[in-house]
Amino acid sequence: MTPQTTTVVFLQHGACSQCHAAGLCGMADMSEKTLQVPTDPYAGYKVGDEVQVLLKASMGMKAVWLAYFIPLVVMLSVILGLIGLDVPEIPAALSGLGVLGLYYLGLWLFRDKLQNEYIFTIKPQL
Repeated sequence: MTPQTTTVVFLQHGACSQCHAAGLCGMADMSEKTLQVPTDPYAGYKVGDEVQVLLKASMGMKAVWLAYFIPLVVMLSVILGLIGLDVPEIPAALSGLGVLGLYYLGLWLFRDKLQNEYIFTIKPQL
């Protein structure tokens, strides 16, 4: 923890963690994630404090558009466009998947720019 950022550590639970037999089968998948959150240097957070991590709802919707809706529209447009041009279905589908891969590669290449747009905040757990 520095005066300008706070490192928040949280556990990400998989679907198995909700199962009543998760402890018996050894499939309970939990992973520890960390997040750097810009904070006020005088906020007074200490190691071990429980906090809530917040993100504006509009940023969450933007993430849904970037991750799900836009790629779906792009992929379907390519597939249907190629089928409309009498390209066989298998090459059209593979082209759609290829464009989808290029789209996600583009998102990955611009991840630093996108990361700067998504600003998390924290507040004390009540």
